[in-house]
Amino acid sequence: MEKRVMTDGKHRKGLAFMAVLLGGVLTLTACGGDDGKGGNAGDGRGKSQEQVDEAAAKDASDARIAISPKDGSNDAGINSDVKVKVAGGKLTKVTMKAVESGTEVAGTIAGGGKAWKPDAQLERSTKYKITAEAKDSEGREAHENSTITTVSPENSFIGNFTPEDGSTVGVGMPVSINFDKAISDKADVQKGITVTSSSGQKVVGHWFNGQRLDFRPEEYWKAGSTVTMKLALDGVEGAPGVKGVQSKTVTFKVGRSQVSTVDTKTRQMTVVRDGKVIKTVPISAGNPENPTYNGQMVISEKFKETRMDGSTVGFKKKNGKGEYDIKDVPHAMRLSSSGTFIHGNYWGADSIFGNVNTSHGCVGLNDAKGAGDPKQPGAWFYDNSMLGDVVVVTNSPDKTVSADNGLNGWNMSWSEWVAGSATGA
Repeated sequence: MEKRVMTDGKHRKGLAFMAVLLGGVLTLTACGGDDGKGGNAGDGRGKSQEQVDEAAAKDASDARIAISPKDGSNDAGINSDVKVKVAGGKLTKVTMKAVESGTEVAGTIAGGGKAWKPDAQLERSTKYKITAEAKDSEGREAHENSTITTVSPENSFIGNFTPEDGSTVGVGMPVSINFDKAISDKADVQKGITVTSSSGQKVVGHWFNGQRLDFRPEEYWKAGSTVTMKLALDGVEGAPGVKGVQSKTVTFKVGRSQVSTVDTKTRQMTVVRDGKVIKTVPISAGNPENPTYNGQMVISEKFKETRMDGSTVGFKKKNGKGEYDIKDVPHAMRLSSSGTFIHGNYWGADSIFGNVNTSHGCVGLNDAKGAGDPKQPGAWFYDNSMLGDVVVVTNSPDKTVSADNGLNGWNMSWSEWVAGSATGA
């Protein structure tokens, strides 16, 4: 006879609870690190996740690499923005490549292995990938990667400047910078530019408009001095969303002092070098209908021969042709942007020089066609002049040349000049 064991509802619930509990124990044992080889968390052969993490942390390098700008930046500067640094170790390798072309950027690890930077200026609108490796004192390696894109031409500005680095110029040569974008944050941009002279002269910048900034001292540069301009504009915001990309130092020498004064009434030019008159030259200035500007004008360009076409500066006859078109003007030196030159003249009679003003506004000196006769006054003055020398025109019935017409800011008083600075005196 079959023997039955009766259970009540309460006992059945207890059995069910025990089954769940045992199942939970089995489940916990399976997740606790049994490696399938009979080990578990307590027998020394398996490891908990916490133990694994702790062991990995002990094996991690103390070297911590930092790459700037941050990964994903799309407006990195092209000069000094990109840097790789390490703490707790030394850099062993840094590679920077243009993503599209694969061109590698040369760079230098410095500071005893603590820092790296590119050796040269980067390209604008270019994506670069940077890979860095380092080791700590125990030889444990660390790695870091970053991808950045440099600023685009549309979102950056540069300044084209004169005079050139390493040049020697006359005492009147200002530092003149023309920006390729309109600058609205003038103070920040001007603060990023410093101009100093070995003579100790105080130098102040003056904004003629949103794109031109000139620097000069109160008086002409001291002869024999050295002028240094530092452009620290990389990353400087010139206008909303438009940043500078230049970081460079420019130096130029100031040569001997030469200031030549043209008197349009006596029709003579007196050349003074280092305080002494070295020559008096007969001239022919602008005629009564087209007088020469008065004022202090700086030689900004020199041409052994050049074409002068009146139609390019507004002199036109009814037939549309210029009043003059001379294709081989000798020994021409520019005094204004609007077309004022001091130049040789071979087409005028010898008798006009020192006697009659016949030009359309330029200052003419007797010369020979072909610019080949060094004995002619035009040739002599050309050979004895340099960029930055000053030509002062006096006693003309015309107005004074505008300060921004050429490199002629000397026609502005010092107080007016300082008033145009965005950072004060």
